[in-house]
Amino acid sequence: MKKLVIICLTLCTFNVFAQDNTESFSNNDPGFKYRASFPAIILANIGEGGQRTNTQHIELHVKRELDSKNIIGVKFATWRLFQPMGIQWWDGLLDKIDSETEFYPGYLRETGIGISYQRMLWKGLFASVEVLPQYKTYLDLNDKKIANGFKLYTSYHLGYHIAFGKKKRIFIEPQIHCQNWMFDTNTPEAFKQLDNKWKSYFLFEPNLYVGIKF
Repeated sequence: MKKLVIICLTLCTFNVFAQDNTESFSNNDPGFKYRASFPAIILANIGEGGQRTNTQHIELHVKRELDSKNIIGVKFATWRLFQPMGIQWWDGLLDKIDSETEFYPGYLRETGIGISYQRMLWKGLFASVEVLPQYKTYLDLNDKKIANGFKLYTSYHLGYHIAFGKKKRIFIEPQIHCQNWMFDTNTPEAFKQLDNKWKSYFLFEPNLYVGIKF
């Protein structure tokens, strides 16, 4: 719950800053064709150690601007799930984390390298899509491997690019995204019983990306 409050407050704060960000994206220094970024939410895992709900989330994006409107990139991500990802906000997601009623009998580690496409729509407003093939590893509570599998994870984003500094090299991208997973193989029965109770997608996740151009 604390993480959600922090994210929401941060997004609201940067939304106010965005009102003053009237410079067009196309006016940024054309010399910086590359950028690297990460979601700020991963910082919330630092210091949690072996806590049951620590997702151990690591994610990095490296992108290249083809022109002022089109950006392509490579995404690396790994995280550890302690309950099904398809539990929606209106299904009582936060309550289920507190009650631990939908926790897996272990963990699901997902790791992958994928691609992304970002389209600038108007000034800093953008839409993007990411495709991330993932290698799955199922673990028990003692971190002993149970099984391996594959998942194709896709996400769809709507956000705002806000650049800072004289050369506009530092930037943030508050955004909302939705994700789904069309292929999900070799899930152990105990995990599958929980997954089947929920959706194969998640809607309206707020996030904030922080990055630098080079």
